[in-house]
Amino acid sequence: MGKVKVAIIGGSGLYQLLEKSEHVILDTPFGKTPRIEIGEIEGVKVAFLPRHAKPGSEKVGHDVPPHKINFRANIYGLHMLGVERIIASSACGSLNPAMEPGDFVILDQFIDMTKNRTYTFYDGEIPIKVFEDKPPVTQVIHID
Repeated sequence: MGKVKVAIIGGSGLYQLLEKSEHVILDTPFGKTPRIEIGEIEGVKVAFLPRHAKPGSEKVGHDVPPHKINFRANIYGLHMLGVERIIASSACGSLNPAMEPGDFVILDQFIDMTKNRTYTFYDGEIPIKVFEDKPPVTQVIHID
């Protein structure tokens, strides 16, 4: 299996996204990944990681709540596949009446309700800062 440069992390609305797919479950230093589908979208090789799937399970479903997702295993597993770019989708509600179901939104702020989980891939003794509450925007996003 060749390297996969692009991955999509998403939910149940995207389970049938890929063509010609096969799957892998990877062992990482942080535990097993969920079932990662590897296939194509319009001829481009893509990995799809179901955000809420149970690690190590052949089943793809909504089994893990957001605060218990092993993001370290997920991201490390995608790294093992050679992924360089990740596109993640999510669904949520809004208090803004101008936003309608199906609107596509790119966030520039959010409320992080996952403060009780590990934020780093590094568990060593020397302090290394890898997370900012308000990271700077480093790239311009273009949607054609």
